[in-house]
Amino acid sequence: MIHHTMIVSFDQPLPDTKVDQYLSDIERVMLDTGSVQSVQARRHIPVPGEEAVPALIATAIVQVTVADTDALAKGFSAPGLHEVIDRWQSRHPYKVAWANHEPLA
Repeated sequence: MIHHTMIVSFDQPLPDTKVDQYLSDIERVMLDTGSVQSVQARRHIPVPGEEAVPALIATAIVQVTVADTDALAKGFSAPGLHEVIDRWQSRHPYKVAWANHEPLA
């Protein structure tokens, strides 16, 4: 089992409703690929002073669980995923950092 954990950081602040829609869109399109076991998505919980840290600060976290690297590659080559990413990037640019890893617990 592999977890693909993404840290998503929008360039500009978005209303909660927009962030929730983004997370819903990503979750739906990943599940529609048929190659993922689960998708978990949550908004980042900000803490005072974090904006002073010179790092990528998340807007949201998305974790996709797949069986193996083949399933991960299949999921990320699905055309629907790139349509969702391109649509959101064109309207609300964002950066993503990610890690592929075994379960942490």
